Amino acid sequence: MTGTATTPPPVGAAPAPAVPAAAPVADGRSTRWEAHRRARREELVQAALRAITQHGPGVGVDEIAAAAGTSKTALYRHFADKEQLYLAVADRVSRRILRDLVAAASEHVRPRAALGAVIATYLRLVEHDPDVYWFVTRGAGSMATSSSSAAGGASDPLAGLTQAVSAEFARSIARQLRAAGLDAATAEPWAHGLVGMVRAAADHWMGTPVPEGGRRTPAAVLAEQLTALAWGGLSRAPLASSSSSTTATTTGAASDVRTAPAAQQTPQTDRRDPAAQHHLEETP
Repeated sequence: MTGTATTPPPVGAAPAPAVPAAAPVADGRSTRWEAHRRARREELVQAALRAITQHGPGVGVDEIAAAAGTSKTALYRHFADKEQLYLAVADRVSRRILRDLVAAASEHVRPRAALGAVIATYLRLVEHDPDVYWFVTRGAGSMATSSSSAAGGASDPLAGLTQAVSAEFARSIARQLRAAGLDAATAEPWAHGLVGMVRAAADHWMGTPVPEGGRRTPAAVLAEQLTALAWGGLSRAPLASSSSSTTATTTGAASDVRTAPAAQQTPQTDRRDPAAQHHLEETP
């Protein structure tokens, strides 16, 4: 039987273009189910927050399921274990804190006022929901397991929040320093230091027992104290030109500095532009 022969392509010829595979058709039912699962998880996290407020930071899964109007078995259809539920609550709290801090900073143009607003907002959030704060920061008692810590995992659920707030602080500090003609290189380490200081102070503030008949330091008072402490360093930032001066010293010009007249050894931080200094050394 005679057939039609297929002529092979010449050696070295470009291969024929591949026919693209058809894109998979989205399953409407799967999409709707996934949206339902996300919405239900959010509802369960909200129920967990209500249960924490009612029962305290040592709340258990049974209390959370009751607040959600469901069973513990149904709860575990949406969370693999109690630690996953705990981390979901921590994520919700972190996102809320970050949102409120960014909003507080954006309401002020002057840097000291913005710094004070951020610190005051954080302390008010802690004071308003102390049980939620302890639930998140202290591992939620029986809710958190040791598996993540043992595996080098997220032993600090607020680590992501700390990084996000520090990054936001760093950007804000850098903008303000550059606007004042000052060196912005220190913005990042200062931001992390500020966040660590405020968080440590808040932990001590909320964790220290109040004497009988006494009262806790008001959040507004503590916020001003911390703002004054932080601003004492921020308002004395080195001028931008001081970084190049330091580099020159470390690359071989140290002997020139040691032998220069005293007047030439005056630190750059002592010769400030009056306008820049006014921009930073403000009052609340």
